[in-house]
Amino acid sequence: MKNWDVIVIGGGIIGLSISLQLRKHGARVLVVERTECGLEASYAAGGMLADCTVETPAALRPLATVSANLYPNFVEEVRTDSGINVDLRDYGTILFLAPEHEKHHPEFASAHSLPEAVGQLEAALAPSTLSAFYLKERSVDPRTLTHAVLATARRRGVDISSGEEVLAVDVSAGCVTGVSTRKTSFHASKVVNCAGAWSGQIAPCAFPTRPVKGQMLCLLSPRREVLKHVVRTPEVYLIPRSDGRIVVGSTLEEAGFDKRTDVSTIQRLRKAAIAIIPELQNAKILQDWAGLRPGTPDSLPILGATRTPGYYVATGHFRDGILLAPITAQIMADVIAGRSPEHALDAFSPFRFSSQRSPAA
Repeated sequence: MKNWDVIVIGGGIIGLSISLQLRKHGARVLVVERTECGLEASYAAGGMLADCTVETPAALRPLATVSANLYPNFVEEVRTDSGINVDLRDYGTILFLAPEHEKHHPEFASAHSLPEAVGQLEAALAPSTLSAFYLKERSVDPRTLTHAVLATARRRGVDISSGEEVLAVDVSAGCVTGVSTRKTSFHASKVVNCAGAWSGQIAPCAFPTRPVKGQMLCLLSPRREVLKHVVRTPEVYLIPRSDGRIVVGSTLEEAGFDKRTDVSTIQRLRKAAIAIIPELQNAKILQDWAGLRPGTPDSLPILGATRTPGYYVATGHFRDGILLAPITAQIMADVIAGRSPEHALDAFSPFRFSSQRSPAA
C-alpha cells in the first residue's frame, strides 16, 4: 500500500503550487482533485495580479505585494520546466474610480497618478467622467499558468489523482492518517485542504468557506493591439491577452454552487465593455463562463495548521487565488515542514473562527 508524506486536497493553482514547493523540499506528494486539475476557480479567474487596490484588505496587502513580486520568477520556473508559454503581461492597469472611492481614499489617488493622459496610453478608450489612475501591476493567463504548474508538478514527481472527491480527512488516535474518497483511501501523515469553495464540506473541520459566483466572457478583439493595459471601472474590467483576446468580468453573486451563466448578465458585461472601448462592438464572443470563488466571512484566506495534528488548510483566497499562489506555496511548505514562515499568519489563522478555535482559546 503506497504512502505519501503529504496529501493535497484540491488541484487548483493553490494546491498545485503548494505541491510543487513541497517537492522542492523532498516530500512525496499526492494531489487529490474532485474533477480535473485546474478546472474550477483557477480556470475561471481573470488573472489580474493586483496587490494595492482600494478593494484589497489591509491585512492582506503585505502578502499580496510579496507574491506579486515573486511572479516573474514563478512563471519563468514553470515555463522553463514545462515548456508551456505562460502569458505574463507587464503593461499595468488603468483604474477608473467611482467618486465615493476617490473621496474616501485620497492617499491612494495621490500615489497612483497617470504617467500621461488616458488617451495617450490607450487611444481606443471612450471619454469618461471618472478620474483615472495607474497601477503598476501585471496580469497573467490563469489557464496556461495552471497548465504549466500542473505539468511541472508531474515532471517533478507529484502524483495526481483526478475524479476523486475527498469526503473526509482520516484521523486515528487524534492524528491524521490520510483521506477517504467515494472510491478508496489514500494514506499520509499530513494533509492540506486546498479545496477552495468546497473546503468546508470535508470532515472533520467546518471551515467557513462559501462559493461566490462570478460570470465572465472572452472577446476576440477586431485587432490585436486595441488594448494594452488592463482597464478597470466600477462596472467591469477588461484584461487583454497577448493573442488578441480580451477577458471581461465579473459579477459577485451569492448563488451557492450554481455555475450556470445568464444571457442577460453576459450581455450586460459585453455592453459595459463596449461602452469603454466602442471598437469592441465588432468583437466576437469566444466563450462565457462562471466560476466559484472561495469566500470567507472576513474576505481573508485561511492559512495554517488546524487543531488536528497533521491537518493544514490553505483556502478562502476569494478573488486573489492566482495572485497569492506563489507566497501561499512558500508559507504552507514552511508550516507543513515545521519551519517558521517569514510572514505573520495571525490574521489568516483557522482559529479566528469559532468553529476552529482550539480548546485553550
